[in-house]
Amino acid sequence: MDTDDNFGVKLQYDYQRTWIKEPPKNNMDITKIEEYKSVFDLIAKSINDDEGNTIEVWYARELQQVLGYARWENFVVAIGRAIEACKTLGINVDDHFRETTKMIALAKGAQREVQDFMLTRYACYLIAQNGDPKKEEVAFAQSYFAVQTRKAELIEERLNELARLNTRERLRASEKQLSRNIYQRGVDDRGFGRIRSKGDYALFGGLSTEQMKQRLGIKSGALADYLPTLTIAAKNLATEMTNYNVEQKDLYGEANITAEHVQNNRSVRGMLSQRGIKPEELPPAENIKKVERRVAKDEKDMLKDKSKLPKK
Repeated sequence: MDTDDNFGVKLQYDYQRTWIKEPPKNNMDITKIEEYKSVFDLIAKSINDDEGNTIEVWYARELQQVLGYARWENFVVAIGRAIEACKTLGINVDDHFRETTKMIALAKGAQREVQDFMLTRYACYLIAQNGDPKKEEVAFAQSYFAVQTRKAELIEERLNELARLNTRERLRASEKQLSRNIYQRGVDDRGFGRIRSKGDYALFGGLSTEQMKQRLGIKSGALADYLPTLTIAAKNLATEMTNYNVEQKDLYGEANITAEHVQNNRSVRGMLSQRGIKPEELPPAENIKKVERRVAKDEKDMLKDKSKLPKK
């Protein structure tokens, strides 16, 4: 039976099985990406719009299969959410979603008419954005339909960027929760800054937050904004452990919470060291603010796409 005192060790072990074994990054290698790309390319159809321009379309029944949905009833929920998102953005739904029907084969040569949708690339993007994020196929589709050229290398790059952005957002959330938790336990904003700094000192092998910023050539901004995905996830893991134990052990005061946070960062550093990783030696990553702007630009470019379903 686990006690509060040994919970930290169990948590490290549980995370080690899932997190260290499979680092928090895009787990699709270029071969897997090319496989997915071939499948999505295969179901694309070309038609002419009202002005005679060739545009690509996809049919929802085929898209359902490649996105990993076994049941149409579940997939049509994602389509409905995508249509609502389209309306919210002030975009004409009929330009991108068209309800159609198709015939499916039944036993003994019989056929049955079923609901289907013709979809533009933008419609497919919205469906992927509103799909099940736990499905690897959906994660791939979010970048496949967002990247204009759909080259495998560019899709891989965007998947990695999204993984880093998501990991950074999780760190922001866990640090916000920690700040809120310890404020109720007698620690003010300055104390929170000191706790976080001492956690960095433990994680980075005796280098302070400022020393790490100097080491990585960071002139302004938060240290975490320049860290690679693996290191951001390491900081988040330690912070989540601290959040849990602060509540479970009912810790009060800066000294007790600092000791807990330092120990958790040391434990995470120890797990990384077992895999030959020293976080202070990993190279800096691009300022995450630039990555955020680039991803946002991709989404804006989607809105500029002139591809529309023909009216006739």
